[in-house]
Amino acid sequence: MKRFISDFKAFITRGNVVDMAVGVVVGGAFSKIVTSLVGDIVTPLIGLITGGTSLSDLKVVLTEAETAADGTVITPENAVTYGAFIQNIIDFLLIAFSIFTVIRIFGMLRRKAEEARNLLLKKEGVDTDAQEAAAEEAAAEADAEPEMSSTDKLLIEIRDLLKENKTAEEDNAQ
Repeated sequence: MKRFISDFKAFITRGNVVDMAVGVVVGGAFSKIVTSLVGDIVTPLIGLITGGTSLSDLKVVLTEAETAADGTVITPENAVTYGAFIQNIIDFLLIAFSIFTVIRIFGMLRRKAEEARNLLLKKEGVDTDAQEAAAEEAAAEADAEPEMSSTDKLLIEIRDLLKENKTAEEDNAQ
């Protein structure tokens, strides 16, 4: 159990998980901003173009609502509200475009910062290509499987021998 807790702690404190959590929170807040943009600005403009009809009010009525003489609804209206669907599509497209733009700007800033760093290092006489090659080599070594110890090899041989003996005994018993 202690091992599980320590593994979980190592997982949750990794930079990627924390970055992802921050991204989810910021994304949720950003989604509200874009939803407001669509609902409060884009939709009324589309409504102006369509003759004053709100986009979310666009629908195809399948069956009319039945009302009593006193005005109470007996059976509610059954309708396909395609306007709300179109509004959600616009929402999605604006969110996707905004995220794409932000990621593109960050990528451009990161490239410029890397170029400036390399330029600075070259002025100081540091070979950036050699540093990059060394970093790639170190990453490849870190990704490589560790060599098995002699104890591990011995345990694997014992396991295989036990399996062979067990299958031999089963064959003899039959």
